[in-house]
Amino acid sequence: MKLQPRYLIAALLATAAFSLLPARAQETNDVKRPAITGVSHMALYVHDLDKSRAFYTNFLGFAQAPYVKKNKDGSIHLIWIKINDTQTIELFEEPKDRVGNSDRLYHLGLVTDDAEGMRQYLASKGVKVPDTTPLGSTKNKNYFIKDPDGHIIEMVQYMSDGATMKDKGNSMPETRISTHMPHGGLTVGNLDASLKFYRDILGFKEIWRGSSSGKTLNWVHMQVPNGTDFIELMLGNPTPERMGTLHHFCLEVPDIVKASETLKARTLPEGCKPPTEIRTGINRKRQINYYDPDGTRVEIMEPNTGDGKPAPSSDAPPPPAKSE
Repeated sequence: MKLQPRYLIAALLATAAFSLLPARAQETNDVKRPAITGVSHMALYVHDLDKSRAFYTNFLGFAQAPYVKKNKDGSIHLIWIKINDTQTIELFEEPKDRVGNSDRLYHLGLVTDDAEGMRQYLASKGVKVPDTTPLGSTKNKNYFIKDPDGHIIEMVQYMSDGATMKDKGNSMPETRISTHMPHGGLTVGNLDASLKFYRDILGFKEIWRGSSSGKTLNWVHMQVPNGTDFIELMLGNPTPERMGTLHHFCLEVPDIVKASETLKARTLPEGCKPPTEIRTGINRKRQINYYDPDGTRVEIMEPNTGDGKPAPSSDAPPPPAKSE
């Protein structure tokens, strides 16, 4: 039967609309994840900014970046301790409502090459994100999200005209004990939930599991998808007093003995907990733990194992998930 022109046109339009549905659905749901290239920073709350600054600059040998963030009254709210051109330790003035809290962690930052694209991607995966991608005080694009344990994760895109890139090549003295922060450590109460977030959504790759006893899993290393830095997931249900030790960051050194001798020749600021001796960890890498004035652990560690062979990954089961 021959269709009348008006029916033929309607049929063609319906066919065209139906053929567009899969493509439009894919455009809406299949948002590409931008690159995550490394750890940007660890942000810490500090009791005394001057004491903390002395530890990181005079003792560990880093320089404070030339930019600062101030409060409305002109007092300092935040300073950046520069490790290299893309990594810092952020030291925040402690808010009054946190006085007495032994957990010094504020947030951990990750570097992305497209903060706005990342925001759209995360939203498509059901992650709560802000409505826009703003410029921070350093004129870099940044915003906060939260992982399943409530840790704040900051997504950062370094802009060419931002303070970070404008200081490129500067503020990195020879006195630095390290030139790279390979990882930061975060406590985790439910490994499965964390893996769904870091692996399945953010695209991190698991590279190692470790156990101190061989019976229960303690650590899972999750590497960023487009770089070598990683987040060390610290498993278990620690007491609040231990959070300052578990929430830590690592500084990489080529020779732990030389680094130890360098630091022993410097004056450890008053009030800092004494460091550990050189020891070989479960990961077969030599390391020393130092502690800043607030008790935050600074893990100084060699990049390679003593015998050059990788430590085997543990097959121990994770501890029971933390109950809500």
